[in-house]
Amino acid sequence: MLTQVDGILGRRGMSSPIVWSMSGAARGRAALLVAEHRVSGQEIVRNPHLTEDWAEYAVRSPNLLAAVRAVLGPDVAVENTFLVVKWPGHSFEIPWHQDGIGARLELHPERSVSAWLAVTDATAANGCLEVAPGSQSAGYLPVEKEAATGADRGRADQAHGFTPETTIPVPLRAGCAVLMDSRLVHRSGTNTSDGARIGLNVRYTAPDGILRRDPKSPSVVPISGTGW
Repeated sequence: MLTQVDGILGRRGMSSPIVWSMSGAARGRAALLVAEHRVSGQEIVRNPHLTEDWAEYAVRSPNLLAAVRAVLGPDVAVENTFLVVKWPGHSFEIPWHQDGIGARLELHPERSVSAWLAVTDATAANGCLEVAPGSQSAGYLPVEKEAATGADRGRADQAHGFTPETTIPVPLRAGCAVLMDSRLVHRSGTNTSDGARIGLNVRYTAPDGILRRDPKSPSVVPISGTGW
């Protein structure tokens, strides 16, 4: 039996793997993205679900959407997406953080979830997710900006002073995803492999799931249900 402390995804705070695409199709898309962004070396693409057909499909993929609806109910919207490209040879660590809270954001932990979709294979060598299972039980943590990185992507929000007791890597085949409690603390390391690592992060919310949000952010995009 789940408890309020556990959260809507249970004691580990996550569910994985969930298939959002055939692996070959995901890797084919990854090759196109690498070709598109190789010259610029762009690492972060904000809200590609608003402009790219493949990303619009990805956030609506049947297996993933079914898993989201199972915990949030029939009315689901996409609040935000980030495409993250970790290039080989580039120092790019994402610090410990929670997807449901930031300097300008807070999502209701019982009415929102996040998903991380592997577009390439995600491995320990190329910077797959690392999570602190059960960390959602502590609730939202204070937020601060990471130290200056010198990268064009800017400074990320991080969980202030977080030191995990236990962590596990979450390797995923291309085309698979992990669904996470909005309070689950996670990070990812630098890509030390020979190829790019690409992932799509998605924040999903029910109609009453947004507690605080930057008014300049793009409008949420309903993708399921009639309660909008």
